[in-house]
Amino acid sequence: MILLVRNWRFGRVAALCFIGGAFALSPVAARAQSTPNKTSSKPADSKKPAASKPAPAKTTSTKTTPAKTSSSKPDPKGKKPDPKQAARPESAKPSLLQTFGEWGAYTANSGKARTCYALGQPKDRQPVSLKRDAGYVFISHRPGENVRNEVSIIMGFDVKPDQDARAEIGNQSFAMVAKGQNLWVKNAAEEGQMLDAMKKGSRLVIKAASLRGNQSTDTYILSGLAQAVDRVAKECQ
Repeated sequence: MILLVRNWRFGRVAALCFIGGAFALSPVAARAQSTPNKTSSKPADSKKPAASKPAPAKTTSTKTTPAKTSSSKPDPKGKKPDPKQAARPESAKPSLLQTFGEWGAYTANSGKARTCYALGQPKDRQPVSLKRDAGYVFISHRPGENVRNEVSIIMGFDVKPDQDARAEIGNQSFAMVAKGQNLWVKNAAEEGQMLDAMKKGSRLVIKAASLRGNQSTDTYILSGLAQAVDRVAKECQ
């Protein structure tokens, strides 16, 4: 899964992502290989012992939740984000508070900083043949940064920055701004309108093109979103 944390206009963004019900970065296992010491003399008249075929090790598949990766939202004034802040990983381990329909409510603490968010995954992705990573929508609260109801989207591929990405709920459409794999509402003044439309609507459709020009459409079911957002708001007052 994956979390999004950003300072919209003047600073950094960190994206937290979860899968299924919790956030977590995929751990990378390091393999250590030992090298046998060389001997100075070869044993005389001795046959080489038959090499025994090692038994294949059993691997257990564990479900991991995508973790929030750091990303910076484009500054509308053209100011470049601080790369030191943008590259900083989130150490907070998220906890699932409650599930509502297709949405989960989560919380995560990192030191004194507290983040709460509602998280959903697309129910349908078109075209099916297009290879891409998992997609997510986050509705985030960060009281320490005075951020409430921030809408952010992870597409699972690098989005073409000069392409017109859009979010559609019923007959309402909202322009999105892209940075890497992430999308935000282009006009910050429309963020509240988009969230209200999501609470009242039944489906959210996100359309965006990749760097190669491949058009992707993700469809989210909105049942349970309103309750998840309310739960998150109570948790991060």
